[in-house]
Amino acid sequence: MDTQALALALPLIGWASHTALLTHRLATARRDPLTGLRTRAGWTALAERVIRRHRDAVVLLLDLDDFKNLNDSHGHAAGDVALTATAERLAAWCGRHGIAGRLGGDEFVAIARRTPDLATLHRALRQPVTHAGHRLPLSVSVGSCRVAELPVRSLSDALAAADCAMYAAKGSAGRRGTRAVSR
Repeated sequence: MDTQALALALPLIGWASHTALLTHRLATARRDPLTGLRTRAGWTALAERVIRRHRDAVVLLLDLDDFKNLNDSHGHAAGDVALTATAERLAAWCGRHGIAGRLGGDEFVAIARRTPDLATLHRALRQPVTHAGHRLPLSVSVGSCRVAELPVRSLSDALAAADCAMYAAKGSAGRRGTRAVSR
């Protein structure tokens, strides 16, 4: 290779490497390091697209019940096991028909393209996890909102309604509940 061609190629190689590095960093920033789920920003961008394209989309908000007690009683490593198990179960339930994310702490979010089977999700999320030779109970309160039932189809309104439904589920049945918003 002559020196002139090499001189022209080096900046292109540098820009290609820089672009690949930035692309990798952006993808990493949109994933939660513990669970591998999308972060709020990464999930929101995709969820808004789902809402625009799928009239029957359902937004879910999930919160682990008694998570602080689990961390205090069994340590943060046990809490991490509970979070990763919840993330894996939620992602498996979403499959190709939805998107799961972690908002932070013990809060998760999902969007399904059509009305989901919440009973199946709740059963999967209630399965205990094993940590340090102990079976630890898990329970999750789930609130959901069908986007089609909102006066204006928006992600922020759907999240607010799912949040209300989730707290209603926490209040009913002494937590460990599932509730859909009804309008």
